[in-house]
Amino acid sequence: MHPRNKHQGRYDLIQLQLETPALSKFVKSNPNNELTIDFSNPNAVKTLNKALLKSHYQIKEWDIPSQFLCPPIPGRADYIHYLADLLVPGNNREIRGLDIGVGANMIYPLIGAREYNWQFVGVDIDETALKNAQKILEGNELSTSISLRLQSDSNNIFKGIIRKDDSFDFTMCNPPFHASLEEAHAGSQRKLNNLAKKTNQLLPKNKNPKLNFGGQAAELYCEGGELGFIKRMIEESVEFKNHCRWFTTLVSKTNHLPSIYNALQNINAKEIRTVEMTQGQKHSRFVGWTFK
Repeated sequence: MHPRNKHQGRYDLIQLQLETPALSKFVKSNPNNELTIDFSNPNAVKTLNKALLKSHYQIKEWDIPSQFLCPPIPGRADYIHYLADLLVPGNNREIRGLDIGVGANMIYPLIGAREYNWQFVGVDIDETALKNAQKILEGNELSTSISLRLQSDSNNIFKGIIRKDDSFDFTMCNPPFHASLEEAHAGSQRKLNNLAKKTNQLLPKNKNPKLNFGGQAAELYCEGGELGFIKRMIEESVEFKNHCRWFTTLVSKTNHLPSIYNALQNINAKEIRTVEMTQGQKHSRFVGWTFK
């Protein structure tokens, strides 16, 4: 993990239970007699997130509706910290970011606001997600740091969102990984298997992977999958190159990188960065490009 990431090593579940007693009913011992939770249980994962956000980021009010994406906090924090490194020099002034697909959980703006005092605009195509995000903002008095915008056209990414007077230091995005619902289910099952291996616990048989991590359709899959989404983002970034310093996006599949680099060369990006990230056994990365 990034050296500034607060989630090094195993979760301190004893301390987290003291600060968030509701977590206690989900904590158990694995076969190695280590404290863990059942990561196949969506309520356990959500309660762990509540505890982590409260303990490490002073987020006292946080919840998400059933079946919305409940992301792991450490990986989200890594993206924020590596973005901070990308923005050097220049991070000694007010930083403003655009989160594409902020979701009901709003994790990136929450961590960015608490860790670096960044300003954010969060964007989503789902009105229910934005209503929940607004409740989180108001519950933590963050409405002056974070604002929300509805993308009314699901075919657009920056269009209809970035305004003439907008200026951003970065955009960030966790794009839909999959091209179909079936592919999303298979991906959730792989994620479950990896978590079980990491935490030395056995998963119940016949679990529906869709129920474990949640996620509305737009959060999980889109036409063209991850690569199609990122290519549309790259194409649209040209129109807004004077409004943003760095455009960035997570890329889950390494075999997508050559096509992404080719698309970035076609739009004459001045600089391209790929930042590798590792959280335990999970490897991820984000690609950034700039016209500056």
